[in-house]
Amino acid sequence: MKSFFAVFIIAFFFLGCTQDKQPIFGETDFQREMNAEFKDATTSPLTKKDLKHFKALEFFPVDSTFIVTANFIRTPDEKPFKMKTTTDRLPVYVKYGEATFTLRGETFKLNIYQNQELITKEGYEDYLFLPFLDQTNGIESYGGGRYIDARIPQGNTIIIDFNKAYNPYCAYNDKYSCPIVPRVNYLPIKIEAGVKAFNEH
Repeated sequence: MKSFFAVFIIAFFFLGCTQDKQPIFGETDFQREMNAEFKDATTSPLTKKDLKHFKALEFFPVDSTFIVTANFIRTPDEKPFKMKTTTDRLPVYVKYGEATFTLRGETFKLNIYQNQELITKEGYEDYLFLPFLDQTNGIESYGGGRYIDARIPQGNTIIIDFNKAYNPYCAYNDKYSCPIVPRVNYLPIKIEAGVKAFNEH
């Protein structure tokens, strides 16, 4: 009888812990990873107030239309420049290349940048930065534009997955310093993919 109660208590305790642990939402690994990061107080950019009520980020529906294979042209003669941010910080970037692609029958071009300090850190040697603006900004998506992480491609093409577009941390908390998207990377089309605008509580 004692062993029965011991098993019952352990099962009850385990069930209670399972119920207390909230699931990580998201359709894709990318979405689940982002939601996990935002739920974790040690990695979340959210304010304490917003973190208290946070359940999940809002994303556009995943759409394969917004996964494009772009022609990639390296621009090796570009000079480093100081990119403007939302604060006085001026990180040094260089235009690394140009990506040209077709989306819904139209041709677009985006500049891809490389942070000169970040590439000195282990694991980021081939990291590229793709910021962009589009016609959803200030309506469905964050007004300041969004970012996509990329890696140096092996050949002359690069895959751009707009479903992995995310907001700068400044969209969630004023304490952060975020690069301002260069106007040259404005896309005159609605990119209905990736993270949507954040609704504060």
